[in-house]
Amino acid sequence: MSIAMETDLPYLSREPDRHGNDRIYVRRNGKRIRIKEQEGTTAFVKAYDRAIDRLGEPPSKRRKPTSDLPTYPRDTLGWLGVQYLASRGKDEFLSLDKDSRRARRNSLEKDCFTVAHSDDDPEPMGFCPLKYLSAQKMKRMIEAADGPGARTNRRKHLSALCAWGVEHNHLPSNPVRDIKAGRAEATNGYYTWEIPDVRQFLAFHSGKTLRARKARLALGLLLFSGSRRQDMVTFGKQHCRGPVPDQLGDWISYVPKKTIKKRRTMVQKPLLPVLKKIITESWDILGAMTFLITEQGKPFTAAGFGNWFRDRCDEAGLPQCTAHGLKKAGATIAAENRATIHELMAMFDWSSPRMAEVYTKKAEQKRLAGGAMGLISLDRIANEDCRTTEPGVVAPAKISR
Repeated sequence: MSIAMETDLPYLSREPDRHGNDRIYVRRNGKRIRIKEQEGTTAFVKAYDRAIDRLGEPPSKRRKPTSDLPTYPRDTLGWLGVQYLASRGKDEFLSLDKDSRRARRNSLEKDCFTVAHSDDDPEPMGFCPLKYLSAQKMKRMIEAADGPGARTNRRKHLSALCAWGVEHNHLPSNPVRDIKAGRAEATNGYYTWEIPDVRQFLAFHSGKTLRARKARLALGLLLFSGSRRQDMVTFGKQHCRGPVPDQLGDWISYVPKKTIKKRRTMVQKPLLPVLKKIITESWDILGAMTFLITEQGKPFTAAGFGNWFRDRCDEAGLPQCTAHGLKKAGATIAAENRATIHELMAMFDWSSPRMAEVYTKKAEQKRLAGGAMGLISLDRIANEDCRTTEPGVVAPAKISR
């Protein structure tokens, strides 16, 4: 059944694609969701309602909290949480970055402290006296989370809280320490781009429109800088100055945001010729302080860029591809070209070898399998004089019986 389209629906925006056709989005709270259903149908209105629900209330209509922090009696778990969430100084809660603070605070206040003591006692765990805290109570809060990833994060946040309590003489020991986090589900994470994906993306965004040029610039910055998305969106001419003004140098220099609270170490990476060429060809569309800018002429946020780039991937017929997947592609290519663990760490801003080993192990497995799969043969005669991997060494001839 069709219905008349409400032309005055709030938050709707229409943007032309590269062919001049309108694409309809719901924009709210700095994010957007595309509506693909036919305009003027019931399906369109239902999709619009779902998008409004997903994007949430605008800031002006959100319910204001009655207080910044809940009130708990002294020497209870909730009281300890309030002290921890207000702690300042090096390695304290307020020294964490904004995203980490939000995730940890939500985990403790909304999830952990509201878990009931037991099936028979509905009182929230936040009112549990510190002297009665036990590993069993902590385990109950951890297991109340849905999914292994959420349980692992909850255990980490509770352990940080209790460790802070021990350090400040509120707890005799950390009751979370001896609770097993559980084995996380093995996943491949974000899809890793293949070279044909890159070619398909570039082929689709090969035009001279502003959007196509920005898409090519974004891909180049992600693939050839080895940086995280949150760092890449801040890159500008000031990060790769040359010997004279308005001329690119040979190095990119920046402080990674992920570790800026722990150390302000400047990293330097070569500005690869292919990336320098991409930036130079985009010189007239670069922003004043960042290479990439929004349609409003402002720098992208990390989340905003991720959504924007995902739309460009969808347009190119690559719904499985994301910004982070390009970094994985770069690491995979480098490892297959025999980059070492420490080289990968320097290239991709990893502070431990654990992440780099993922790529070197995959590359080594591929090399070993590629060199040895030919040894599987049903032709026994052909394998009798098969040479080993050591030059000049021949396997012993078959002994007749």
